[in-house]
Amino acid sequence: MRHLISMLLQNEAGALARVAGLFASRGYNIESLTVAATHDEAVSRLTLVVFGDDITVDQVVKQTAKLVDVIDVAEFTRKEHLERELSVVRVEGGGPALDDYLVRTGARLLRRENGQAIVEYTGGTDDVDGFVDGLRAIARLTDQARSGVAAIASQESRTGSAPALR
Repeated sequence: MRHLISMLLQNEAGALARVAGLFASRGYNIESLTVAATHDEAVSRLTLVVFGDDITVDQVVKQTAKLVDVIDVAEFTRKEHLERELSVVRVEGGGPALDDYLVRTGARLLRRENGQAIVEYTGGTDDVDGFVDGLRAIARLTDQARSGVAAIASQESRTGSAPALR
């Protein structure tokens, strides 16, 4: 099962390595990882996507909460949250069908050069997968970069119905 885990970390060197090391030592491959500073420059938000059974992932999350750099941990898998992922894709061809597809999907053309186009699309992971599949149907993909999932709890999850694990 897919698990989406959000953490607030001290914005210090090595904090990310300690969290990633804990997951690696338990045999978890991190499917996606994003980390960046928050509105508080001393705190970073880390969002992880891992696959595993509920009990084992819950144990790893609880162990993560004990790390000195970790301020807060929450598993968003079954809680109200918003998540987004950015995909930047280079394609060849597509012509007018590509332009039409970008308009229909809300994607953006970033650059066109030498018969190639670089486009960006932002959405949920399934939306990004669907966008890329649709893009393959009209153009040849030559390169792709994805940001990984960034997520934040909905207001309802933050106000008591879904407390953080720590």
